[in-house]
Amino acid sequence: MNGRVTGVPAISEDELPLERLYRWERERANKLFLTQPYGGGRLREWTWLQAAREIRRMAGYLKAQNWEPGSHVAILSKNCAWWVMADLAIWMAGHVTVPVYPSLRAMTVRQILEHSESKACFIGAMDEPEAATAGIPAGLRLIHFPTAATGPGRDWDTVVAESLAIEGHPTRAAGDLATIFYTSGTTGAPKGVMHHFTALSFFTRSFTRGYDLSGEDHRILSYLPMAHILEREGQELPAILLGWHIFFTEGLESFLTDLQRARPSSVFLAVPRVLLKLQQGVYEKIPRKKLDRLLRIPVVRRIVRKKILHQLGLDAVRYAACGAAPLPPENLMWFRDLGLNLLEGYGLTEAMITHLTRQGKVRPGYAGSPLDGVEAKRAGNGELLLRSPMNMLGYYKDPAATREAFTEDGFLHTGDIVEVEPEGQIKIVGRIKEQFKTSKGKYVAPAPIETKLAAHPDVESCCLMGAGLAAPFGVIVLSPEARQRCADPILKKELEDSLQERLEQVNTQLEAHERVLFLALVEGPWTIGNGMMTPTLKLKRAAVETQYLAYVDYWKSQDRVVVWETEARTRHAGAADPA
Repeated sequence: MNGRVTGVPAISEDELPLERLYRWERERANKLFLTQPYGGGRLREWTWLQAAREIRRMAGYLKAQNWEPGSHVAILSKNCAWWVMADLAIWMAGHVTVPVYPSLRAMTVRQILEHSESKACFIGAMDEPEAATAGIPAGLRLIHFPTAATGPGRDWDTVVAESLAIEGHPTRAAGDLATIFYTSGTTGAPKGVMHHFTALSFFTRSFTRGYDLSGEDHRILSYLPMAHILEREGQELPAILLGWHIFFTEGLESFLTDLQRARPSSVFLAVPRVLLKLQQGVYEKIPRKKLDRLLRIPVVRRIVRKKILHQLGLDAVRYAACGAAPLPPENLMWFRDLGLNLLEGYGLTEAMITHLTRQGKVRPGYAGSPLDGVEAKRAGNGELLLRSPMNMLGYYKDPAATREAFTEDGFLHTGDIVEVEPEGQIKIVGRIKEQFKTSKGKYVAPAPIETKLAAHPDVESCCLMGAGLAAPFGVIVLSPEARQRCADPILKKELEDSLQERLEQVNTQLEAHERVLFLALVEGPWTIGNGMMTPTLKLKRAAVETQYLAYVDYWKSQDRVVVWETEARTRHAGAADPA
């Protein structure tokens, strides 16, 4: 069963991605479509016409393989111009795109490619190429982007040069299966979420009706993983459907340079981790107290705000949006006070992007209200239920899980516990599956408390633990700059005092059974590579809890508000040593 909203106009043929490609191929033939940093500072760019020519030739190659229409073709790569062209070529050839996170290890890559029954895979740059490509099943047809490490298979440029282009305007029906997103797997094996072309186009339609995107030559920077719903639905598809210019980044090292080159003018998407990194970068150049003082001076305030946004490359942004996880309200208002029109949104793989803050109705801590065409309601247990044309078709090869995902009347179970305001704005209270029970029999939802603690400028990551204990406690990874300061005993003590003050402030806002007993400062960092984060930068709670479980008794015994992993690790190692 898949959710539908009655009375919502169907997506027209002109609103589908292939039809828009053909339109821009004619109307914006010489306008830039893709800009790719390439090989140590060089750039490679494509106009709409140039990109369409390569897309048509690659589609011709895929068509010539004579696979059954609707076959699955994977893309395993970081974001790049070829990713977008491959996506459109797969659709033009009559097939289905299966995006794969470029940060995954061999076992998960193999699991996805085999489960999806992919006929071929496009290969590009990856975080750990050897670890990922080791999972590619033998015999799978491979096409390498120019950004990929060398390996078996054919390269993109050769295939394009040797293949005959598809002519005319091949179309796909709005109800055709377009893509299978594999969830990032916070609690188990990834599931294949099936979406049709209507779902891919519907968000852009709703967004353009509620927000001012007038004008041409809009620019965006694509850097969040294309295998995630936020980037694909919120950046790639609007760019294709509205004719925007997409810039890409080579990686974290060049991110700020790439951002300054792109100077996004329509939308800038981010997750909380990225925004916190940008904020910490500003504080490294201008100490927080000094910046706060400058921003209180009316004459200076405007100049400082403008200079900071310009240096970040965000001075031309019309709408900045944060999603994928809650953003601390203090951080939201910090960016808005700088003049960045930062909004919060909500979405999930199974339902696309469904909520976004309305203009003039920013409410810190709330993820906006439903977009046009989205029905949202709160179940008796507090769970958010959704119904719209963006609801998934179902889980690939898992009819039982598909049935469980929907109510009898077609609403999708999100698994998120929410509070709902009269105007439809939602506040995420937590995940049903993430709640834990203390030894007092009381349930604690960790996400809202983590968000409050993470608002401290020196906190990079936070995880609340406490299942079966009398009270929860926070495990915290400090920012790199804060870790460096801790080499100085005086600055370390100042940091501890500041964190203790923050904890006391947070506890005044919590119920008695939720109050945090202490903060444990751990070495970190928590990354995708060490298994602590998913490819979408969400915590893998089970992995984090397992990592620090051995230290909990020691931390509790210290009877201090701030404790350190280094102390616990030394004590733990000594206890295990008979000598």
